[in-house]
Amino acid sequence: MSETIGVVKAVCLSAKRGEQKQNTQSAQLIAGWGIEGDAHAGDWDRQVSLLAYDKIQQFNELGAGVGFGDFGENLVVEGINLSILPVGALLNCGESTLEITQIGKQCHDHCQIYDKMGDCIMPREGVFARVKTGGLISVGDEITAQTQSERPLKAAVITLSDKGAAGEREDKSGPIAKELLETAGYRVEHEIMLPDNRDELERALIELSDTQGVDLVITTGGTGFSTRDTTPEATLSIADRAAPGIAEAIRAHSMSITARAMLSRGVSVIRKGTLIINLPGSPKAVRESLEFVLPHIKHGIEILRGSASECGRG
Repeated sequence: MSETIGVVKAVCLSAKRGEQKQNTQSAQLIAGWGIEGDAHAGDWDRQVSLLAYDKIQQFNELGAGVGFGDFGENLVVEGINLSILPVGALLNCGESTLEITQIGKQCHDHCQIYDKMGDCIMPREGVFARVKTGGLISVGDEITAQTQSERPLKAAVITLSDKGAAGEREDKSGPIAKELLETAGYRVEHEIMLPDNRDELERALIELSDTQGVDLVITTGGTGFSTRDTTPEATLSIADRAAPGIAEAIRAHSMSITARAMLSRGVSVIRKGTLIINLPGSPKAVRESLEFVLPHIKHGIEILRGSASECGRG
């Protein structure tokens, strides 16, 4: 576990959404809720928003003229490069602990800052967190960032099915994947049902990798020869690197069970720190594939997140 030390420069809140936040100098953090009295507090993953002090200063050097709270941020922190922290990192301040849940966010409506500058740093530099432990937080408090290499591996399951997404068919593959992942020690944080739509799958994979920091994404369905089966194409289009050995191993194993496994076009890739594996839509194939690969891929995921070193011995 590594630690970085910073200091709180501003504590900002607003009573209503859409109102500019004001620096109140101190505030009470409530576990599982957020900042007491702030409009964005609630039972969700973006209870507290943070920005790095130096990023605001750099933006002001370009003529932005923004103050604390103008981006809608709750906490301004100096000395920690917040946007490079991994999802799951902990921020400790006195008795309080925050857990990073999201890095950046999609901006749907441009704000006044963007209209003036043609840019806004919040979508790419903003960090969001949940409150794990409550307490008072004040300007001038020391805050430390800890990255936990030993945290549970986080997973997501995406099922691709036109009929499933329309509510016309029960998803049996996704629950099997979740069951096997949890048995193997993964924490399944997202279960997603999508139609066989390439654009929607691409957006979901990017969100899970870039923003949610998921370690492993398993997709089921959309790997056949139908014109609607575009899961491999969507997966390859967002990949940073290929990891072909996993998909090859799954096909080779499945070929020992049925020759039709040669018709599966599933791929396996890496995007940032996330491993993405395509599986067929058949519940039987999902079980057989995951039971075969799960004992072996954990080491690769640990290498991706820096908690293991390369080793050629199984």
